[in-house]
Amino acid sequence: MGENVISLNNLLFGVYPYVCLVVFALGSWLRFDREQYSWKSDSSQLLSGANMRLGSNFFHYGVIFIFFGHLVGLLTPHWIFQLLMGDLAHQYFAISAGTIFGIAAFFGGSILLYRRFFNERISLTSRASDKFVIFWVMLTLTLGLLTIPVSLGHAGHGDPRVVTAMAEWIQSIIYLYPTPDYLEGVDLIFKLHVLCGMTLFLVFPFTRLVHIWSMPFGYLGRAYQIVRSKKLKYQELN
Repeated sequence: MGENVISLNNLLFGVYPYVCLVVFALGSWLRFDREQYSWKSDSSQLLSGANMRLGSNFFHYGVIFIFFGHLVGLLTPHWIFQLLMGDLAHQYFAISAGTIFGIAAFFGGSILLYRRFFNERISLTSRASDKFVIFWVMLTLTLGLLTIPVSLGHAGHGDPRVVTAMAEWIQSIIYLYPTPDYLEGVDLIFKLHVLCGMTLFLVFPFTRLVHIWSMPFGYLGRAYQIVRSKKLKYQELN
């Protein structure tokens, strides 16, 4: 029985991450190469504008900050964090930021989820993948928020091991020395959150999520534009 558990742990946290990453990279490339007309976000705003901007803004800003927070928090070498703060301070910082942006993303995502499933015009024109991906993102967010009270409990007892274990595990995956043993003592809720997050990379190439690759970073550095109303232009001409 113990050997089976170890084998499952190795499979889920030693092999599955690479399956997800390979499908993510190769699938995205093939999707762009073969199906460029499907490379879009398929906005539902034209079908119904109700609460679209509110939900989209909260969701996207929340998710973007969460993503880069995970990226920096989990991939930064431990010795660098030690120069800046202790492990407990790191854990409390992660909890605070995760709570703020997680709630923002959850609030916005709930609006988008409701629109996708219960707005008749949007629901009827949505593909199965559209409904699945917003459901799965919200499930991942929910599990992430549920890790917060567990993290607070660990931090309250002066135990930062979850943060360090998660960081060491993800770095072992990225730097190609997979060590799933790092997660053996981690609470189940964290493992479920990780599995859902990895699965997002797996389904990424087959959903509307591919539009993330086309994020208009150049927009931030473009030259400013002067926008004048028709009324002002008419006054200038006369």
